[in-house]
Amino acid sequence: MERLTPREPPGHPHQREASACWRLTVRVLEARGLGWTDVLSEADPYVVLQMPTAPGIKFKTKTVTNSSHPVWNESFSFLIQRQVKNVLELSVYDEDSVTEDDACFKFLYDISEVLPGKLLRKTFSLRPQGQEELDVEFLMEKTSDRPENLITNNVLVARELSCLDIRLESMGSTAVVSNQENLELELVLKGSYEDTQTSALGTASAFCFHYMVAQEAELSGRLKSSKGNGWNSGSSAGHFTVPLKPLTMEKEMTIDIPATNAPGVRLQLKAKGCPEELAVRLGFDLCAEEKAFLSRRKQVVAKALKKALQLDRDLQEDEVPIVGIMATGGGARAMTSLYGHLLALKKLGLLDCVTYFSGISGATWTMAQLYGDPEWSQKDLEGPIRHAREHLAKSKLEAFSPERLASYRRELELRAEEGHPTTFVDLWALVLESMLHDQVMDQKLSGQRAALEQGQNPLPLYLSLNVKENNLETLDFKEWVEFSPYEVGFLKYGAFVPSELFGSEFFMGQLMKRLPESRICFLEGIWSNIFSLNLLDAWYDLTSSSDTWRQHIKDKIRNLEDPPASLKTSSWLEALWLQPGTALAQAFKGFLTGRLLYQHSSNFLQGLQLHQDYCNQKAFSTWADSQLDSTPGQLTPQEPQLCLVDAGYFLNTSYPSMFRPGRRLDLILSFDYSLSSPFEMLQQTEVYCRGLGLPFPHVEPSPQDQRQPKECHLFSDPTCPDAPVLLHFPLVNASFKDHSAPGVQRDPTELLAGQVDLTGATSPYSLFNMTYKEEDFDRLLQLSDYNVRKSQDAILQALRTVLKHQAPAARLPGAQS
Repeated sequence: MERLTPREPPGHPHQREASACWRLTVRVLEARGLGWTDVLSEADPYVVLQMPTAPGIKFKTKTVTNSSHPVWNESFSFLIQRQVKNVLELSVYDEDSVTEDDACFKFLYDISEVLPGKLLRKTFSLRPQGQEELDVEFLMEKTSDRPENLITNNVLVARELSCLDIRLESMGSTAVVSNQENLELELVLKGSYEDTQTSALGTASAFCFHYMVAQEAELSGRLKSSKGNGWNSGSSAGHFTVPLKPLTMEKEMTIDIPATNAPGVRLQLKAKGCPEELAVRLGFDLCAEEKAFLSRRKQVVAKALKKALQLDRDLQEDEVPIVGIMATGGGARAMTSLYGHLLALKKLGLLDCVTYFSGISGATWTMAQLYGDPEWSQKDLEGPIRHAREHLAKSKLEAFSPERLASYRRELELRAEEGHPTTFVDLWALVLESMLHDQVMDQKLSGQRAALEQGQNPLPLYLSLNVKENNLETLDFKEWVEFSPYEVGFLKYGAFVPSELFGSEFFMGQLMKRLPESRICFLEGIWSNIFSLNLLDAWYDLTSSSDTWRQHIKDKIRNLEDPPASLKTSSWLEALWLQPGTALAQAFKGFLTGRLLYQHSSNFLQGLQLHQDYCNQKAFSTWADSQLDSTPGQLTPQEPQLCLVDAGYFLNTSYPSMFRPGRRLDLILSFDYSLSSPFEMLQQTEVYCRGLGLPFPHVEPSPQDQRQPKECHLFSDPTCPDAPVLLHFPLVNASFKDHSAPGVQRDPTELLAGQVDLTGATSPYSLFNMTYKEEDFDRLLQLSDYNVRKSQDAILQALRTVLKHQAPAARLPGAQS
């Protein structure tokens, strides 16, 4: 293998490699102990072989009838790339002439165990579950074809693509062409992005297929009547297959379609290379646009810190600490409280000290509204607050009026015509927009870049979870997906696309079909999708405590620290749900884990393959908290669509965004909007982060603080310099009930304004309440504003602490020479 560029450490941009392909020959020998029987006979077994990294290729042995000890001795070959994780799937079926063939068991085999040039015989066994065994031989040999060009970040691999252009030509007479107008040509290229395309004969037609250069692909075609008479009769007439390996790049090849009722019809085939640059960015580092933003923002932050802390000199760029806001979810309660917190920071002159601004669920409603104005943090917030107050106080029935429902239907139909999959969550997004704004807000995520051009605002970060649609609960499979005005991407895989391309269709990192960028309301529907809970999630929420959650996460992390059996043995059985006699269990599991209401988005990872060493990459394992991470065939690159839900289903926080390489924060302002357990989210985050090796301060509130939380709590870890200082602001009414402003005691006529009901049972701020009385909105806003202003000294002291760490030479007022 020839490496085109030096290997770069994790976190750096992707690397390019030229790597030869190999020929893997698999010989299925025999099976023993197949004890399952049909009604009238023993099993009629056959074996199916396929490999996700060799798409479109599936082999099947002959069927051996009435045998518990079938002998096949059949050989099959795959062209493989050893730089990717190749897992062979060996499925044994029992053929049935009446019903669907029974899937008896499936073995998954990591072929990295097969050494080049050495014959390896392997026996796959169901023991101790059963006595069934399957004998297979493997041989790996190098091919003489040219090396394949790869792009990789050591977790994902983009393989070289070819584009096959096809022109349909008709050379017959006018009468023949007229007759051909009743025929359609279907072309199929398995494993390609397009897979199947159809066009009527008698018209000028062009086709295009994108497929891997190293794929041993075949183009197949057949004719059918466009009048509904079915496929062209005859066993071979109108059917053809063309191997694509003999095609020479950039040279045309002509083939005639063998059909008597379509004489003179031919295809012109021409293969050409695809662009070398990817539309998907593979890399764990920050994008160039964010790095440029950081430089601009640090200039703003430096001036704000000099003023707030009364520094005697200007700070240099490398001395500026990174401060982030982390806002939890909580529906309209989170939206309202966040306005109050931001209002206080603005009054204190501290909002310009913040570089990152992250949130989930209801907090994103505030963020999306604010970033519609490129200068929002440089103005007072009265306008946005007045807008929120007005629309929270109004009746929500108008959002469900016949006129509004009709407008939702029209927009969803238009969205479908553009190519976006539409689900109930898209309807929820439109209803939410109507409730919060009472009009169509023509804003897009990429449009928020205008708010960052001069570094005039913090960088907003939104977070969601990608989960399994219908076979796992959220705790068992979850992947963080980050949204920013610059990019949308997976933290775990190090794969990102420009925000305006999210929702478009990709294959092997190349942009295949660009769709119009969604309005931001549809993203808010993702970020605050409260309808995707499956029954197992709901049952867990009802029956578990915070201690149960922590123990569950510790168990998951402990399991991740121990290599799974699949990695120890290189071969393993797929889930036992595939074993005979478990159809009822399979259906019941699907009932428990299915998500009826979720958001579908095109998967921009589609086609990309996992690197052979992906599991050992620190950048991947930092986020690897899924039991499927050692099973590449079940990870997201193999999925046609993403299933995105509210991040609060797992952890009501956006902390993962704060721990990306290049984004290490010095101080985090944590705004928690839960009505109970004011430290639970923080303690869960500590368990999660520490279990994955991420620096995080110890969260150990005193018994007194547990009983009576204060407006602000400081957590830090002096023994761990990489851990951020944490200022935590729970939603509490500690002294606001007695004070109209910090240090200003309420007189008896003002006491009612300090009564903010934050109890779960009677509070007007419950999660599902979307309509507030104006006085309730005002009280919650003022409470949040007060709690931050009351904590001014704590915030300034925390800023001094992190500044001393970043800039020890900076002179602070009162410091000695």
